[in-house]
Amino acid sequence: MPSFLTLESVVLATPSGRVLFSGLSLHVGRERVGVVGRNGSGKSTLLRAILGQAPVQSGVVALGGTVGMLEQAVMPGDETAGEALGVSAALARLDRLEAGTGSEQDFAEADWTLPHLLEGALTGAGLPPLDLDRPLASFSGGERTRLAIARLLIEQPDLLLMDEPTNNLDDDGRAAIAGLLANWRGGALVVSHDRALLEGMDRIVALSPVGVAIHGGGWSSWVEQRDAARLRAEAELDEAERQMRAARREAQTARERQARRDRAGRAYAAAGSAPRILLGRRRESAENSAGRLHAQAEDRIGAKADARDAARTRVEVATPLRLEIPPCHLPPGRLALAFDDVRWSAGERQIINGLSFSLRGPERVALTGRNGAGKTTVLKLAAGLAMPTGGRIERPVPYALLDQTVSLLDRRATLVENMRRLNPTLDDNSLRAALARFAFRNTEGERRVRDLSGGECLRAGIACVLSAMPVPQLLMLDEPTNHLDVESIEVIEHALRGYDGALLIVSHDAAFREAVGIARQIRLDGPA
Repeated sequence: MPSFLTLESVVLATPSGRVLFSGLSLHVGRERVGVVGRNGSGKSTLLRAILGQAPVQSGVVALGGTVGMLEQAVMPGDETAGEALGVSAALARLDRLEAGTGSEQDFAEADWTLPHLLEGALTGAGLPPLDLDRPLASFSGGERTRLAIARLLIEQPDLLLMDEPTNNLDDDGRAAIAGLLANWRGGALVVSHDRALLEGMDRIVALSPVGVAIHGGGWSSWVEQRDAARLRAEAELDEAERQMRAARREAQTARERQARRDRAGRAYAAAGSAPRILLGRRRESAENSAGRLHAQAEDRIGAKADARDAARTRVEVATPLRLEIPPCHLPPGRLALAFDDVRWSAGERQIINGLSFSLRGPERVALTGRNGAGKTTVLKLAAGLAMPTGGRIERPVPYALLDQTVSLLDRRATLVENMRRLNPTLDDNSLRAALARFAFRNTEGERRVRDLSGGECLRAGIACVLSAMPVPQLLMLDEPTNHLDVESIEVIEHALRGYDGALLIVSHDAAFREAVGIARQIRLDGPA
């Protein structure tokens, strides 16, 4: 099998010199390889290094073919659809030749298969025939992603790179990405936290500062291997702590034994039956022996402590955090939210039309629909951040909304300052205890929000809203898994499973919806 990408002992670091990962050796042929790791582990940096846009601290990166990149987001500019597809110039050349005005260079460079190739690429990307002069800005986000897919189908690079390709895409967009990968005939290296997408990988590469793990198979089998490694790490820590305690007990026993010998020696000396010179030699020998025993005991304790610390580091790397969400005590059957024939318009366009639903007790509901259907608008209406143009909304219980950017947090302020601003009734001890429940302990509270990863930021937002008094009995989340690594997603899922309030969630992540126990979905049809 040809190798489109060869990585040999690659080490990547930040500009300040902090190592992101080391020792990555990988050959990518006609296969799909998923890349996972916590935020900041170097996933996107690896893609840039392959493209020659980021330096490699050491090791070798070698390409054995052409490379194409599907960006996280295809942003509209002044381009037309034809320019975005990369075919405008080539099609204009064919037009000149057909009109009889082409040059010799046009004849030399003409690709007469392009119209057929373009038609097949648009069909393969799920797009109808297009007006290629149409401005890119007039396409929806999902359509622009499909245009990017069509361009790749036209160019057919040997190696396809993807950086979080399903972020911000609806179910149809995600299906288009999955279809592209399923039918790709070259190699693909995919950075993603989308577990459904990762399920279709041939191999998983996990990056971390303590090592690189490569697993043959998709996401489910990787999770089994990862969880087994976590259990081993925890068992190793238990054994290291047991040996540490044993070393301390042995040292204490040795000290007590030496103390008994010292008392016996002092009693013998006090009896006065031995020559002074003999007593001096015995005292010196005893002191030397005690010193050696003490030094040996300290060495053993130090070695066991080092082993314990190494085992603890492996556990901290391998095992995710656990969050403690305080109970809100929402009674079963209690009305938490109700929409009655709610309507909302943006100018002349009616986005929400006659929406009626209710949440009762600790019910978990997801809003679904294509991009632009009004899901985020419904959350804003539910939270009182937008006013309906018709109908009625009831909010009889305490509630909180976390949007995609967790905008309630001041990026310039520390966690402690944000918690104090959002929960002014908490004293300093209660405030820090609330942060600790969400795994921000000790000096972590002095970190500024702008320095947090995506997962840490969402965790901080949840900490602030669920530390309010009274605790919100309705929590609304807008695409909470966007820009989070899988480890952070699993932490949030675990915490929300234990939340005893009502949930109203917008999420295209089916695995997330299932994990938090969504029992009902409300589909929105979008603008009328």
